[in-house]
Amino acid sequence: MDVDEFWAVVESAGAGLYGRTGDDDEAIAAALVTRLAATSSERILEFQELFDQLHDALYRWDVWAAAYLIGGGCSDDSFIDFRAGVIALGREWYERVLASPDGLADHPVVRKSAAEKDDGALFAESVNYAASEAYEQVTGGDDDDFYEAMKAREHTAVGIDEAREPDMGEDFDFDNDDEMRKRLPRLAELFLDPSEG
Repeated sequence: MDVDEFWAVVESAGAGLYGRTGDDDEAIAAALVTRLAATSSERILEFQELFDQLHDALYRWDVWAAAYLIGGGCSDDSFIDFRAGVIALGREWYERVLASPDGLADHPVVRKSAAEKDDGALFAESVNYAASEAYEQVTGGDDDDFYEAMKAREHTAVGIDEAREPDMGEDFDFDNDDEMRKRLPRLAELFLDPSEG
């Protein structure tokens, strides 16, 4: 599976779903499981490898700050779910977030969550587990089998440097409203109280 095929699967799963219900992530995850389970165990593992690479690329302070604003705070675990939610938006939005997380201020779901004071937008925990669920369906195994298969692939991959730390960019204080307004002005305008700062 190449990156174009990966995005085709993600976008077909999410087609028309985001913004329709409060459980968009569950619906998208279920659609992903269905699409992946119609392939092979090998394709599912390839999908997960690409998912992990794209997920890791979002592991940056500025993306975390966007999640912090949208979610009214964001723990380590919640940031994992947020990054899955960004991937679930599809390639165009993913690339926009990589270029500038503040661009999420244009997404209709984000704008709606700001207007409704809903702090759950884009936090898609279930999407993280779609490949493992599909793998279980295809192989009849359990999630331990999936993670063992993924671990075996990591050991055979060439050029993987497990000790390498990701470049998260410059760290800054998410609780400093002035700093957030400077770095993510459009999201800050949507989510921060204008009387504070």
